[in-house]
Amino acid sequence: MSLLEELQNRSGNQCELCTAKDNLSAYEVKPVSTGGVDGTLLACATCIAQIEDPEITDANHWRCLNDSMWSEFSPVKVVAWRMLSRLRNEGWPKDLLDMMYLEDDDLRFAKESGDHLEESEKIIHRDANGTVLQAGDSVVLIKDLKVKGSSMVAKQGTAVRRISLDHENAKYIEGKVGPTQIVIITDYVKKMSEKE
Repeated sequence: MSLLEELQNRSGNQCELCTAKDNLSAYEVKPVSTGGVDGTLLACATCIAQIEDPEITDANHWRCLNDSMWSEFSPVKVVAWRMLSRLRNEGWPKDLLDMMYLEDDDLRFAKESGDHLEESEKIIHRDANGTVLQAGDSVVLIKDLKVKGSSMVAKQGTAVRRISLDHENAKYIEGKVGPTQIVIITDYVKKMSEKE
């Protein structure tokens, strides 16, 4: 059974956020932790567009979260929490957030997007060219880096995939170079395009 078929079975073939039945596709919740059915939900084109672009968010569309926030599935709860957090200044989402409960791991994952922070509180990570980095992005090293506490040198040109961000310091990201998880200073990386 494909991932899409599993999600269609789980959701009754409707958007797991707003229950729409048209234009459905699998939406992998970023930054990807597990992928697969535990990191993905079935969502309509309208929901996906508004999750991806805060500028076009229509608060009234998200009143559907009154029901979907009670889902038993982590990716649905995480996205519901993020959207309610993003819209909390509308008033009604704050009431729903106060009622909502997430396990510690789900809450940590939900906070990865930074939707719960005010704009002034958000720490923005930028690569050497000033391009904004998001959790889950891939970067390439632009100079050789000695890894502290080891004899390893991460070579210029090395790709580091699915980075995570340090939420307290805009200059630090983490990622795997070979089998080793290392902290990298953003001044020494360049964001890779989707095609690379």
